[in-house]
Amino acid sequence: MKKVERAYASLRERVRTEWVLYLLAFVFILIADSIGQIKIPVWKGTFIIFPIFYALFLGILTGPNVLKILDDKKVKAASGLVGVAILPFVAKLGINAGANISIVISAGPALLLQEFGNLCTIFLAMPIALMLGLKREAIGATHSINRETNLALMQDMFGADSPEAQGSLSVYIVGGMVGTIYFGFMASMAAATGLFHPYALGMASGVGAGILMSSAVAALSEVMPAYADQIAAMASASETISGIDGIYMAIFVGVPLCNFLYRKLEPTLGRLTKSGRELAEKN
Repeated sequence: MKKVERAYASLRERVRTEWVLYLLAFVFILIADSIGQIKIPVWKGTFIIFPIFYALFLGILTGPNVLKILDDKKVKAASGLVGVAILPFVAKLGINAGANISIVISAGPALLLQEFGNLCTIFLAMPIALMLGLKREAIGATHSINRETNLALMQDMFGADSPEAQGSLSVYIVGGMVGTIYFGFMASMAAATGLFHPYALGMASGVGAGILMSSAVAALSEVMPAYADQIAAMASASETISGIDGIYMAIFVGVPLCNFLYRKLEPTLGRLTKSGRELAEKN
């Protein structure tokens, strides 16, 4: 009984101190929903700007670095609510995948093996990150797609204030702002080529990030309306599996691979970026 009372008291205290977060979130939802989707045709593809883009932008404006409506304490509290808010969406993914289980089974081992394809991006991302001047931040930024579970993993492995966690958080924010637009456009362009089966495109949409998957599925449904349900089913199953095995891939493959590449590449690429900065400062 005392545990329940303490939990209730803690919840009441959080609501008392964080009520402005809930109020702003509600206002952001109203504004974003009233604007709706903005579709911009580009050749055979489509740029789709989703309401979450406006909500994230408004959140940045109210943060401690711009309008200062929210302080660092409230920003930290808001980050902890992300996982809670996304749970209904995760449940919906499972329901959608279960309702189309025959399509999911027909995909075979491809759903399980796709995570290896995601890891291949490390070989491209790590050198670019180092050439941009990142140090240990590059490990957190390039080890995965950096969504909620990956943020938690970096904080658990390296500490909340570590460069690795900061790199992961940076990609998380940029992914939320730019990724939704990019994924939708990339998916529609891939569909326009006619090289890929709709099931494959749906499967590729489930990379472990709900908002990015939603963007890709929405764009694909516009291009291939006859396959809309099947694409959503494959994307949901892929998203669920990526969320399960993706964290283990990050722990046992992604992070060790990033550490290895960092040790091998940083002495050379880090020296190049340092020389470039010194030359720019002299000029």
